[in-house]
Amino acid sequence: MTTAARALILAAGRGERMRPLTDRCPKPLLPVRGKPMIEWHLEALARAGVREVVINTAWLEPQFAAALGNGSRWGLAIRWSNEGERFGAALETAGGIAAALPWLAPNGDESFWVISGDIHAPAFPFDDAARRAFDAGGDEGHLWLVPNPPFHAAGDFALDTAGRLRRDGERRWTYANIALLKPAIVAAVAPGTRAPLGPCLFDAAARGRLGGQAWAGEWHNVGTPQDLAALA
Repeated sequence: MTTAARALILAAGRGERMRPLTDRCPKPLLPVRGKPMIEWHLEALARAGVREVVINTAWLEPQFAAALGNGSRWGLAIRWSNEGERFGAALETAGGIAAALPWLAPNGDESFWVISGDIHAPAFPFDDAARRAFDAGGDEGHLWLVPNPPFHAAGDFALDTAGRLRRDGERRWTYANIALLKPAIVAAVAPGTRAPLGPCLFDAAARGRLGGQAWAGEWHNVGTPQDLAALA
């Protein structure tokens, strides 16, 4: 049954390629166009009617709550999955999702949004109609995709006309780090385990349980100081 939308913003990484800027500031808190990068996501989620957001943290994690508070300024309730405090280090993407499931899917089967804290997609709508359609189907994940950027020319997926994702065929599309997921996508990942999300997505695609669609709006992967400067 479809319930109120929740979201996870992945923000635990060290941001090695962004050094030295991330030596003293977590990458999602670096400013993009006048405000911390992560605030663009919080504003967009609030506009879409999301009211509960989990943010996972590890590197310099006390800075997040100090900067963002409890989320009330956006009409949100922020919960913190402090992986550094709880587990001693960041758990990577699938590990971070698995650790946050008690908040994201308290009944064990709710869908939720996942977005990386270091991308900039200010117009992404987080459309609740898309979430409800996803809930009605049997897929474990629905990904938004962008044309392969220069830094990832090999791509991640082939996308067919029915909106199915495959690893075989010509991989013209890169995962935009925006998705709707169900808990089953990380069923093999024990909470507290470090694990990337990619293998989970590839397995779901191989089993015919992964859908997707292209995103044509503004999208930037903010991975280096040069990327950040380009968005000034």
